[in-house]
Amino acid sequence: MRIIIKAKPQAKVEKVEEIKPLSGNTDTIRAGIPTYKVSVKATPTDGKANDAIIRILAKHFGVRANDIRIISGHTSSQKIVEITSRLFRK
Repeated sequence: MRIIIKAKPQAKVEKVEEIKPLSGNTDTIRAGIPTYKVSVKATPTDGKANDAIIRILAKHFGVRANDIRIISGHTSSQKIVEITSRLFRK
């Protein structure tokens, strides 16, 4: 499963929020890719925020961190993430 992530590093509270597509947001609707806003406390230096995003997504979806990888957007606030585990809690 692939999802789009809008990363918010250096947040006060770590959380994962699903973003519902707006009627005018045709790219997300057309692709059918779920979009999430992921807030992490880590800074975006040396991959710390990316590691934190993977950790919090693993907890949110009930999978191992090894089952999650960032496909694109390593240095961007918008990322495409792939979750390969078949055992989803959500």
